Amino acid sequence: QVQLVESGGGLVQAGGSLRLSCAASGRTFSTYAMGWFRQAPGKEREFVAAVSWSGTNTNYADSVKGRFTISRDNAKNTVYLEMNSLKADDTAVYYCAARSGGRHRTPSEYDYWGQGTQVTVSS
Repeated sequence: QVQLVESGGGLVQAGGSLRLSCAASGRTFSTYAMGWFRQAPGKEREFVAAVSWSGTNTNYADSVKGRFTISRDNAKNTVYLEMNSLKADDTAVYYCAARSGGRHRTPSEYDYWGQGTQVTVSS
């Protein structure tokens, strides 16, 4: 069992930056691939970024590539999402998720989810 708690969301102007954190409980955190997803009002949950259990391999949605960076610190049981050059279209609730297999872009492939943190980008 893994419990996930996101933090770091808030209101930021377009062009600004935010760093999201996702703290995980459980001693097996380092065996899970981790993903960040987001959901805007009236839209489906969409993939943002994922990182392998070791932190070596990452992948990103095209819409955030070059602006967002996913990383993890297994010693701290935490995964991060550094978001730069934010746009109004990035406004959404951001969720972190854990998967016992490798990285995946499909939300239904993930085993555990956090409660989400709101990111609002004003234009």
